[in-house]
Amino acid sequence: MSIFNIFKEPVKEPTKTSSLTRTSFVQQAEKAGLLVTAELDKALAECNTKVERISKDCRMMNRKHRDTEFDLENDRERCLHGLLGPGSCAPDTPAKINYNPSDVQRVTQIFDKPQFFVDGASSNDIVQGAIGDCWFVSALATMATAEGLVEKFCVARDEEIGVYGFIFFRDTSWVTVIIDDFLYTSIPKFEELSGAEKILYHNNKETYNSTARKGGKGLYFARSGTPGETWVPLIEKAYAKLHGSYAALSGGDACEAVEDLTGGVSTFIHTNDILDINRFWNEELLKANEDRLFGCSYQGLDTTRSGDPNARVSGLFGNHAYSVLRAVEVKGKRFVVVRNPWGDSEWTGPWSDGSKEWTKEWLDVLPDIGHSFGNDGQFIMEYKDFLESWQMLDRTLLFDSSWIMSFQWLHVTAKPLPTAWTFGDVSFTFSVPKASPAMIVLSQLDTRFFEEISGRYFWTFDFVIFKKGEKNYLAHSGPSRVWRRSVNLELNLDAGDYVAHVRLDRYTRFPSRGSDYIQSQLTDWDQRIYARVLSERTQAQSIAANFKTEGQTGLLPLPLSVLAGQDLSELEKKALAIAEVKKKEEDEKTKQAEEAKQKTEAEAQKAAEEEAKKKSEEEEAKKKVDDGVTTVTTEDGTTTTTTTTIVQKIITVTKKSIGGEEVSETQEKIVSEGKEAPDIAPGQETIITVPSVPPVTVTVDSASPPDPNRDLLDVSEENSIFLGFRVYTNKDAPVVIEGQLRHEMEVSAELALTS
Repeated sequence: MSIFNIFKEPVKEPTKTSSLTRTSFVQQAEKAGLLVTAELDKALAECNTKVERISKDCRMMNRKHRDTEFDLENDRERCLHGLLGPGSCAPDTPAKINYNPSDVQRVTQIFDKPQFFVDGASSNDIVQGAIGDCWFVSALATMATAEGLVEKFCVARDEEIGVYGFIFFRDTSWVTVIIDDFLYTSIPKFEELSGAEKILYHNNKETYNSTARKGGKGLYFARSGTPGETWVPLIEKAYAKLHGSYAALSGGDACEAVEDLTGGVSTFIHTNDILDINRFWNEELLKANEDRLFGCSYQGLDTTRSGDPNARVSGLFGNHAYSVLRAVEVKGKRFVVVRNPWGDSEWTGPWSDGSKEWTKEWLDVLPDIGHSFGNDGQFIMEYKDFLESWQMLDRTLLFDSSWIMSFQWLHVTAKPLPTAWTFGDVSFTFSVPKASPAMIVLSQLDTRFFEEISGRYFWTFDFVIFKKGEKNYLAHSGPSRVWRRSVNLELNLDAGDYVAHVRLDRYTRFPSRGSDYIQSQLTDWDQRIYARVLSERTQAQSIAANFKTEGQTGLLPLPLSVLAGQDLSELEKKALAIAEVKKKEEDEKTKQAEEAKQKTEAEAQKAAEEEAKKKSEEEEAKKKVDDGVTTVTTEDGTTTTTTTTIVQKIITVTKKSIGGEEVSETQEKIVSEGKEAPDIAPGQETIITVPSVPPVTVTVDSASPPDPNRDLLDVSEENSIFLGFRVYTNKDAPVVIEGQLRHEMEVSAELALTS
């Protein structure tokens, strides 16, 4: 196997059930039973090692760290705008994106005494910047309310050298991101000022630099509300690098960012779907920031009638992500503390800062609620107003060391539109060794890095779970927002085997992408940036068990671990040796196949000769039969007479050729069915009845078995989606997952009609 073919997963040989063929993909051993916290610890250790190595190298060279992979100063447009460049639109909005920071400075140039954390991470530290990433900033605020959570994922740093390491969870695995300490600012250099602007600073460069260019308020993107604190802009930069550019962060769901930051699983909850609000308060909201995090939002208002484009719900903005900081019950009243990531623009309804509800009696219990007045974006809502004002809640469940995870990814190509919206294109089976609570998640790839070349459709999906062999389904995945990244189901499972059937839905993107949408834009794209985006897409898709590496190896970066300690001549020798072994194996397989073919032909010829001989003997025996009666005289003189009933059957044999064509042959066969008859006198006539037998049709499948590589699909822009299925269970109940794809559509239709 080529050393470049490092992502390919083993494919299970196809099984054959009746006329329906199916290829199954067995999960790799290293992807079954992953300890959630153990995988996190492994990622933390790896991140620490990388930061330590960079720090060591920089000190040896007497240099600060400069991240050549995401260089804000020398690779400005790629870091800011990605593949489409300035003036492009965000994926979910027609708004134009055109970021234009004035300068790039190091953290140590912006702050006199920078500190990564000042008294730990706090939701009040976070202020959104020029980018439309309120969803990400809101996620940071939500995480900051859980003590020690942010600190855990801001892994390692050497602030003197200017190197910082973070980890994020993407597509079922932890990813390390290393950055330098350069940040975009909105304050230009003194020399770039107009004459009138210089006069404001008395034409004194030192005065200008010490006042205007110092302090976090000049940062172009997110910043901390605490003077001198740096973790907010740096983690935002790392998240931008993870997805290719700052522009990639424009628009999103807060819960997806929380998933990326924590490795948790998020669920959308429509407030008007809550059945028992008391139960929801006790079992869900009161656990906020313990083992789950919450965010809230509502869809923007229709301003057609009012004519007011700034219409809001008591000061709350639509299509904007807010964080739930905590839920508290004081003196018989239920309150929810919420925060706007902008750091201002608060709720103006009941119990807002300074409202009439705050009598002295209630002002005295402000410390119990954990709130103080001020235009800092934090506010209080009574529980009933909270449910009435917000349309959507997102809850992210966090996993501790008691959980274990298994996952499987498949590349699925659905039938082209128009087609039935139906289950049955793809299924996943899994076995639970003992009873356990479970979180089952179905997701698609995170496409933010390569959104511009992510296919022609937006996809959404759901799934149902069956106990193997049972007719009634066990559970259905919970409702979600359409076109989101994942859906999930939380339930308790008994020991046994289960199958999940998936239903896919899609719609054409707007503006629509033609079948040649990539080729039509290639001349307008920077080929260097396109190469990086295409490589990232290929790496992401290579997680699928049926990913086809042929033709893709040039797009997969070679891991440094493959090269470690060896020159290219040594690697070439190894590659040639591997190729030679592979060729010998293929030659041996060809030889065995030829020998098997010759043996089969020889056996067929021998069988034909034996059949001809047998037929000749039967014809000879037939001549000796007198009117269908055979009389045998034994040694003691008694006679035994056998009456033979002759039945003529007309059989139509339909054979399927390899090409799928059907060839029919009609044959007549004589079948003899013997039975003993009483003694009869010689010459006695016996009447033989030949019943009328209707023709019998027999289907013989003579086609070759399916190609084992049939499901190793080429990357396609048409009707293509990469689906990941993962199951979280108790650590003493790990599951193993197997995925299946359907191809015999006409057979499945026939089964549906006859069921």
